[in-house]
Amino acid sequence: MSWSARQYTKFEHERNRPIHDLLAQIHSLPVANAIDIGCGPGNSTELLQARFAQATIIGMDSDADMIAAARKRLPAIPFELADIATWQPEAAYDVILSNAVLQWLPKHETLMPSLVGKLTPGGSLAVQMPDNLDEPAHVLMREIAADGPWAGKLAKAAGSRAPRHHADWYYRVLRDSAASIDIWRTTYHHVLEGGAGAIVEWFKGSGLRPFLAPLDEAEREAFLARYQDAVARAYPAMPDGTVLLPFPRLFFVATR
Repeated sequence: MSWSARQYTKFEHERNRPIHDLLAQIHSLPVANAIDIGCGPGNSTELLQARFAQATIIGMDSDADMIAAARKRLPAIPFELADIATWQPEAAYDVILSNAVLQWLPKHETLMPSLVGKLTPGGSLAVQMPDNLDEPAHVLMREIAADGPWAGKLAKAAGSRAPRHHADWYYRVLRDSAASIDIWRTTYHHVLEGGAGAIVEWFKGSGLRPFLAPLDEAEREAFLARYQDAVARAYPAMPDGTVLLPFPRLFFVATR
């Protein structure tokens, strides 16, 4: 299941806002080295570099298309093709940034403390994850996947993301490995032009991927048509065609 850097960056301005908010809460200064794990097309790496201009910055992602886009965007920064789940750095980092990626990985009860363990003393793990599985956009994906000729192919699609946990769960998981934990949840209301079609385009770059990847072209078109009709009812457009997309996200900065 590959990613599309081009599709993901269609809404880069909106996707960047939570990165700004997360980076603003990292106070482990000075920072000599930092890494962006799950860097995608490099937009988060670029903001990490701007936040810590004197630091050595690198990026890492498991998708070749994303790494190629990041290298093109930021040729002066080294980007590595690697898997977060098996990543074993040679040295510890002052900052590990993870923006909208860890929701795709399992076993957070061991993953999060392991990442904290890859920090220098006083270093920070800064994480942002979508917390929107209960929003209509995601509920409709699962309902349509289960109610159609593609149901067999999509039986496992809803389980592609890690189980949803609340802030208190992450606090308990992290409290023994981190000296301090700043954790919060924010709902952004993104103003999108193009009504339901814009919401579909947004999720084609993220949440819809596990539902579309197993389908052939005709099935994808049929699935997306049903999904867009349902989204139009759940998110009514305004007279000028704009629509508000509420998007909850969970954040934490765990300092070792």
